[in-house]
Parts: sequence; structure tokens; C-alpha cells
Amino acid sequence: MSKALDGVRILDFTHVQSGPTCTQLLAWFGADVIKVERAGEGDATRGQLRDIPGVDSLYFTMLNHNKRSITLDTKKTMGKQVLETLIRDCDVLVENFAPGALDRMGFSWERIQELNPRMIVASVKGFGPGPYQHCKVYENVAQCAGGSAATTGFADGPPVVTGAQIGDSGSGLHLALGIVTALFQRNATGRGQKVDTAMQDAVLNLCRVKLRDQQRLERTGTMEEYPQFAEGGTFGDSVPRAGNASGGGQPGWILKCKGWETDPNAYIYFIAQAPVWPAICKVIGREGWISDPDYATPRARLPRLMSIFATVEEWTREHTKFEVMDILNKYDIPCGPILSMKEIAEEPSLRASGTIVEVDHPERGKYLTVGNPIKLSDSATEVTRSPLLGEHTEEVLRELGYDAAQIAALRDERVI
Repeated sequence: MSKALDGVRILDFTHVQSGPTCTQLLAWFGADVIKVERAGEGDATRGQLRDIPGVDSLYFTMLNHNKRSITLDTKKTMGKQVLETLIRDCDVLVENFAPGALDRMGFSWERIQELNPRMIVASVKGFGPGPYQHCKVYENVAQCAGGSAATTGFADGPPVVTGAQIGDSGSGLHLALGIVTALFQRNATGRGQKVDTAMQDAVLNLCRVKLRDQQRLERTGTMEEYPQFAEGGTFGDSVPRAGNASGGGQPGWILKCKGWETDPNAYIYFIAQAPVWPAICKVIGREGWISDPDYATPRARLPRLMSIFATVEEWTREHTKFEVMDILNKYDIPCGPILSMKEIAEEPSLRASGTIVEVDHPERGKYLTVGNPIKLSDSATEVTRSPLLGEHTEEVLRELGYDAAQIAALRDERVI
């Protein structure tokens, strides 16, 4: 079966997480991704957080599936010539260097356009144009600058970053969409273009409901679905941290389940959705709330939300999180168990769907990774292992027209 991006060749100058997330997704959809690395060293994550001495780390392997690796010293004249050949041959160049790095290498946008007018140059940077555009940014910096940390956590505590990599992987996903869109437009124009994603922008896009709430707060001075309202607290001039509130129109909270004293994940997320309120009351043994004017309508319940959740929790603590799921789902009451990484790794349905994949690596053996989260009916994803450092250097050079003598010369000059 053909793949959605068959025939698209990606020149991958990315490292760590944001860029590799993007190029791995494109590779899963069938693009030929050629990862350019420094000889003897490669992507920094090959050696970071190693669990097996001398073997590529899980950090690297889980972000670089389905790619080919070549080593190339672009500081040398012959290395620059190889890179020029690659640019002429590829459709997209993806990079997440520090700002200005490509220019310093001698490959400005103008130079790349001279070599290949159809080339799409896609970049991840920390910030867009502005006072911080030259600053170095990592995952948690992006979360803080994009509005996530300020609105995460509890009202009486400090800002909190999330375990989800919305700064790095979130930026990579945004960039991948930009690349595919630019490829589509190129079909009509015949021209390449620049595609830029700032990590701050990507995080803010994922936090858009908080920007919504900022404007609501400025107009009304309060937000009734926030726990501060139910607890009689006051609102300042900026969106507060709201604990486990849902951030939407349906009030929700994380509740303890049976075993919470010893299991840090014996919890469930419970949503008091208005259409199923009568069913909620019956399940927890509070049928009187169905007609009680203090509880019968969503607006009446808002000042009492925290006490309502506390009452529901008295019931959930008598059952395991999975028992609660089974009971509540019979009545279409929205809820979700707090699943640990161990539980997710062992979940058979995620293996069957390809969301969790077991991959065999020649040096580390079998390991688990996250598969393609986007499923296409006519472009099935086969997750193949990450490349060893420089594993495909000669293979790629031969495809570019280099013969054995030329390749030997490049190796003698330590260009590859």
C-alpha cells in the first residue's frame, strides 16, 4: 500500500525533541527523512538519559523512527558541496537550530532558493519576532512563556508545568501541519516557502481557552465555573490557577477512588454534566437533589460545586477507578481513570491500535514506543527502528550520484 507522503524527501537538520517530533511524523506518513548528524557525536539525545551504556537512549530512539542517518561535516568545503547536492535533491529542509545558525553556515533562505526554488524551509524557534526572538528555549520555558504554567496548578501554590511536552512535541506537530500545507500550496505555485513555528505560539494555541477566560474575566470580574467562585474567593486581574477544573463549560474534578491511600493513581476524573445530572444523583444516592432548587439547575449548582464533588467522592472512594468507570458509563456519565504510564504501557487495546508499539533495535533489543497518533485508512503506519549514527551515509550518497572513489575521498577528508 502506498503512503500519503511517498516521494517527498525531507532534509532533517533537527535535534532533541521539537524538530524530530515533526520529521518523525512526516516519516510515518511515508516521507523519506534523511537525518544529518555530526560524525562521532550525532543528535545530543543519543547519549542523554541512557539506560544501557554505549547504546542510543530511549530519548533518541523514540523520536527518530523511520528515518535514515548520515554524518556530514558542513564546515568543510566538501561537506558544503554535499549539502548543496542534498538541498537540490530534497523537497523540505527542517531545522531547529539557534536563530541565525543556517545563515552562519552559509545557507541563508536566499542561498537555498538559488539552489532549489521549490525547497520548503521549516523552522522551530523559541519565540517569534519580538524582544525575546534570539533567546534559547526549552520545553518548560515555552510552557511558561506561552501561558500554560501560569494557569496550571492550585490557587494556593506556584505555577506548575505539565508532564505533556506541549512546548517541544506540540511545536513539532504544528510545524508538520505547516509543512504539509506548504507542500500542498507548492502544487499550485511551484514555489517553496518558509514555514515557521515559535514554541511560545504553539503553547499559546493549546492554551487558547485561557485567553478566552482572560477576556471573560476582564468583562465580568468573575468566572462561575472556577473553584474560586464556589469557595467564595476573589478573582484578580489575570486568569487564576484552577486546580483540576475542566477549563470548559462542563464542571469536573479529580476524585479519590478505593486504594488512594497507597496508590498515587487511584483517582478518576468526574464531570457533572447537566444532561446526566439525574443519573448522577441516583448513582450516589442523592435522589433528592434532582428536584431540590439548590441543585436542580446548573446555575444553582455552581456555588456548591466543591461540596458536590466532595459528596460524589464519598461514593467513588468505595470503588476502584475501573469499577467507577464501569458504573458511570452505563449512564453516559463522563469520566476517565487516572492511568499510570505502567497501566498505559500494558493496555492491550493500545497495542492493538498501534498507539503503543514494540520495536526491535539491533543494540538495545525490544522496547516500547508511541506509534502514530493519526490513523489514515489508506496510509497505514509501520513503525521502524531509529537509525544508528551514520548508518545510511553511503546509501544516501550513492543515491545522490557519488561513486565509490568520491565516497572514499569524503571519508578520507573526515567529511563523513
